[in-house]
Amino acid sequence: MKQAKEICPTTTMGKVKEGALIIDVRNKSEVDEVTFDVPNYMNIPLNELEDRINEIPKDKEIVMVCRSGERSLKTTYFLMNAGFENVFNMRDGIIKWATKGFPTKGNVDELLNEGSCDCSQSNCC
Repeated sequence: MKQAKEICPTTTMGKVKEGALIIDVRNKSEVDEVTFDVPNYMNIPLNELEDRINEIPKDKEIVMVCRSGERSLKTTYFLMNAGFENVFNMRDGIIKWATKGFPTKGNVDELLNEGSCDCSQSNCC
């Protein structure tokens, strides 16, 4: 099996400027707190991805994102197995994106104060 292509937030920002689509797999409550402020953005929660895969264009570069990069990595492999070729995972998720000062909407301070991933929380990873 092919290795997933992982990119950093800076590379993601470059791809977004070139028209790539960000697909955020976090659940709605996470997105309501803080989200990406970019033009080509979709929220498809992880538990809806299989049912909504037809909404994802195969003719665009796709960057999968989440809170920390774990859930989005799984979905990157899922899309690769479904025949998507131009799909990337953004390492370190919206936490690193916000740390870099890239465009967000919502309460970014709370996200930044949380620091690293605590996988004991159900809404994490």
